[in-house]
Amino acid sequence: MTERPDPAGFATTANPVFNQDALARFALGYPETPHRLTHSLLQHPLLELEALAQLGEALPEKSLEYNRGDLPIGIRPEDIPSNGRTIGDTIRNIESADSWAVLKNIEQIAAYRDLLLALLGELEDVSGPTTGAMLRPEGFIFVSSPQSMTPFHFDPEHNILLQLRGWKTMTVFPAGDARFAPPKVHEAYHSGGPRNLEWNEDFAAYGTGFRLNAGEAIFVPVMAPHYVRNGDTPSISLSITWRSEWSFAETDAHAMNSVLRKLGLNPRAPSRYPVHNTAKSFGWRALRKLKLVG
Repeated sequence: MTERPDPAGFATTANPVFNQDALARFALGYPETPHRLTHSLLQHPLLELEALAQLGEALPEKSLEYNRGDLPIGIRPEDIPSNGRTIGDTIRNIESADSWAVLKNIEQIAAYRDLLLALLGELEDVSGPTTGAMLRPEGFIFVSSPQSMTPFHFDPEHNILLQLRGWKTMTVFPAGDARFAPPKVHEAYHSGGPRNLEWNEDFAAYGTGFRLNAGEAIFVPVMAPHYVRNGDTPSISLSITWRSEWSFAETDAHAMNSVLRKLGLNPRAPSRYPVHNTAKSFGWRALRKLKLVG
């Protein structure tokens, strides 16, 4: 059965990062509509460049991803070129490194876990009544050179990206639209494949661009395809993410569809919120429990 971690013990910050206007906007758009928010998480000592370089050096190799930043919108993971630097060197020299770096699962370090849980604690009263408890909280920090690109992809989590330094433009596409992420792509991802998506220039007319300056944030729905282009200055962003029983159910339904497709069937794509995809998700979990699938 797919693991369902217990909700973490969130603590609300003494000085809230998200004000009442931001929480009201979040409530209006969550969980299916991308929308802009504001935040006050600027000049935090854990998020300064040297602190992030040291964080990168402290995290295990599997939690680091960094490469050249001069990438096209669509590229396969195996084709992304290395930048030839260490993670510490990449971050300390991000202004001239022509690179893009992400520090994954920052909650592995106690101080960053406390920060992540405090931020999510400010949001749980809004998200909880809609999608249930916040599960598997994770944090990611992006450090980007000017004009660097994060290619077209999707993510399985509920996600708020906070812009801390510089600016960038995130272009978001409708979640659940098979034009941008066909069912077979979802099934491959949920069965262990990559999250990068194939890009077609015809897609450009359907994306919504959100320019994010320092002090602004964006909520990105589960599995909403997007790409990010950095502005003309170095950028630091913090992504705070969580899962929900709804997001896990959709994940399991996609995985079950991959099994059905291998049996020669042509299964219907899982539904988006608020349908819970109960039959297929329970079917997948049963197969997992019986160890009939990986």
